[in-house]
Amino acid sequence: MARKIGSRYTVHQVIGRGSAGTVWLGEGPDGPVAVKLLREDLASDQVLVGRFVQERAALTSLDHPRVVGVRDMVVDGDDLALVMELVQGTDLRSRLERDGVLAPQDAVSVIADVADGLAAAHAAGIVHRDVKPENVMLDLAAPPGQGGAPRAKLTDFGIARLVDAPRRTRATRIIGTPDYLAPEIIEGLEPRAAVDIYALATVLYELLTGFTPFGGGHTGAVLRRHVTESIPPVPGLPDGLWRIIAECLAKAPASRLRAAELADRLREQLPALAGLPPLAVPSQRAPAEEVPTPGEAVYAEADAGTGTHRRRRGPAVPLVPSPSPDSTRDTHTSLRRPSPHELASYAAESQAQRSAAPAVSHRRRTLVRRRRMIAVLLAVVLLVAGAAAAYAAFGGGGREGRHGPARGFVPHSRTSPGPPL
Repeated sequence: MARKIGSRYTVHQVIGRGSAGTVWLGEGPDGPVAVKLLREDLASDQVLVGRFVQERAALTSLDHPRVVGVRDMVVDGDDLALVMELVQGTDLRSRLERDGVLAPQDAVSVIADVADGLAAAHAAGIVHRDVKPENVMLDLAAPPGQGGAPRAKLTDFGIARLVDAPRRTRATRIIGTPDYLAPEIIEGLEPRAAVDIYALATVLYELLTGFTPFGGGHTGAVLRRHVTESIPPVPGLPDGLWRIIAECLAKAPASRLRAAELADRLREQLPALAGLPPLAVPSQRAPAEEVPTPGEAVYAEADAGTGTHRRRRGPAVPLVPSPSPDSTRDTHTSLRRPSPHELASYAAESQAQRSAAPAVSHRRRTLVRRRRMIAVLLAVVLLVAGAAAAYAAFGGGGREGRHGPARGFVPHSRTSPGPPL
């Protein structure tokens, strides 16, 4: 059934679903397009809508052969939509799940294409923030790349940034997919270009082995591994290619390659990879062998089942539920921490309270001083009374007062007559 989006576009059928919305096959003034219609709860968020409008110029100006272009951004009533180039092909996740791991030359060629797209985006000041196989499109209508590999395009630019708008003042949402999150995101730092490099190296590792380097088990364990664990070289992988992957998976963002450099380094490896078959890598450790820590158990509880997100108190924060995840790996995490805006609002509120009630503070200080004076006076009175009682009991009566009358002694005065001579 046809549906109008704005005044220029008509959508006909759903061709994809994701955690942020649905993708429709549509028609525009210049021909077929893909229209990503964001979820209703996102479209009703006025802060997000404002940010959506602000991002329009940056996203529509990103024009590169290795990027799925954003043609338009539509705000129409309850509809919030990105109008994108229609790619004739499939996403990399579907290709991986259907056919298994890629031959090293094909995997490297695909990732080099994506690195080209990231280089253009980073040069324009745009960070993708959610690089994963679901967001890599294989353009089957384009001539193949070196070795016959399909050409790749990176899509969904701006979605993570838009959804991560500061809509909720009490929490900072970290949008991303656990298997591909860079350590600095987990530690609460601002995502920069290096997070895309880390995620892209994770995708390359997955294309070669069939699993992500730090994935498996519940989300808490995955996040911990990103921050604390390193990975050994992949058996059968040429040393040169492994060094590139290891460098891009460095814990320190500054140690990773830049996108343009990564693309060049990968293409240098292509001749040596020609003819190599897909790697036969043993599957990773079964998740059941790992016992979660108490903090990670909160994430494990949130992972209990689809649509099940029970919340409880604990050292970790459960997952943010999403109505329709892209895959089992597409679960967005939320690390709650005070944002700069939140801290500033606390300071402003405190200052306002101090300014609005100076009399209350003055009376409080006066009352405290009075209580202190009363306490001092009471202590002086008790001290004087105690000293007087002690003097009366022990010092005021002389020897008699202290010991009573002496035995065999008869008191007399100087005026009394003395004994007879």
